[in-house]
Amino acid sequence: MSDAVKVLIINEPADLGAAFRATLEHAPALRTVGEEELDESGTPCVVLAFAPEFGPADLAALRERAPEARILVAFQAAEAAELGRFAGAGADAFVARCAPPQDICATILALARGLPLNEGDAEAVAPEAVAAESLGLTPREAEVLRFLSAGFSNKEVARRLTVSVRTVETHRLNLRRKTKTGRLKDLVQLARQIGLAPVLEGEARPLRRANHEAHRAVPH
Repeated sequence: MSDAVKVLIINEPADLGAAFRATLEHAPALRTVGEEELDESGTPCVVLAFAPEFGPADLAALRERAPEARILVAFQAAEAAELGRFAGAGADAFVARCAPPQDICATILALARGLPLNEGDAEAVAPEAVAAESLGLTPREAEVLRFLSAGFSNKEVARRLTVSVRTVETHRLNLRRKTKTGRLKDLVQLARQIGLAPVLEGEARPLRRANHEAHRAVPH
């Protein structure tokens, strides 16, 4: 068990349920520890801190004390500005408190091993999808956010998703309303904070579309 990832839980809510603790305790690759083991070197340590009881100031102090630790913040709901404050204080990733215990454990392992947060079982819900849902974003809005964070215009997004420009504008208005910001810079930062990888210029198709849909003719 010496090579198991150490997990320090801060402000675990009483209403989280026994399933989370049981899943964590029975994962061979994880080992829960007390705060006194945070300063020990060797095995990677991931701190799972629950907001809002654990705030950005607490995170900054923890980051200063344990610069090598990876910090995962679990939240019930958060706006873009709040996520930005946590990210500025040193948060490595975010996860929804309502996420399945298996997904939270997978995110902890990914952080400790330096793996992409969306890597893992194809049947599992990706952590970034959980975070987007917790912010109130629909799958399509999260998809549009990926394109916008890569610098695509509304017209380019519409072409890639084979929808009208007006539909993209509607999704963008919804993003503005739900994230409390309309600035592209803030949307880019938000996409990064919740783990949404930007669409690359050479990417053949949008998310969740079958391969044959990528070759569908788009009217000009």
